[in-house]
Amino acid sequence: MGDLEAADRSHPGEFVAKTDRLKDKIKTLREQMRRMDGLQQQLDKRQEAQISLTDPDSRSMMSQAKGTGVVGYNVQVAVDTKHHLIVAHEVTNVGSDRSQLTKMAKAARDAMSKPRLRAYADRGYFNGPQIKGCADVGIMPFVPKPMTSITKFEGRFDKRDFIYIAKDDEYPCPAGQRAIYRFTREENGLEIRRYWSSGWPRRRPVRWLGSVPA
Repeated sequence: MGDLEAADRSHPGEFVAKTDRLKDKIKTLREQMRRMDGLQQQLDKRQEAQISLTDPDSRSMMSQAKGTGVVGYNVQVAVDTKHHLIVAHEVTNVGSDRSQLTKMAKAARDAMSKPRLRAYADRGYFNGPQIKGCADVGIMPFVPKPMTSITKFEGRFDKRDFIYIAKDDEYPCPAGQRAIYRFTREENGLEIRRYWSSGWPRRRPVRWLGSVPA
């Protein structure tokens, strides 16, 4: 603004039109900033970190395609694999599928009146507590685990190389050591049991999320 005023004084005729346009742009930007401040205050009062200005119930949905996204709803469908019929469906505004497995599997079981059920889902549904929730109510889930670790690419062992030994409460290390139980703590609502071997030159604890498998 100081530069604009200086330009007005030194070249009043030349910069009048340009000054007016810039002032209009600055006014618009300030209005947008006030609008954004108001939206930020609304966000601060909400548990979620997003607001839809067109449909209050819709949310931003996750997408695997780079640079794409949509604000809408997540439609869940359970299909009977024998007859290929839809037996349960649900419309939710949760942006991912990771928290939907147990709810949809139970809805499918109830719809088909099956005391026990096998539920198949893609890797987008992989979630430890959800898998345990299915097992707790007699539903056997089959969900591939997404491979997000880069340890294999770096030439190191990853969690798939450590098979739990229930009777000893230990994990055998492919390098010939045994990772023994050290302590338990809670993190993000999950019980984390930590294991490592005293013989490892650098201690990289093996973590087990949730209850110890049988």
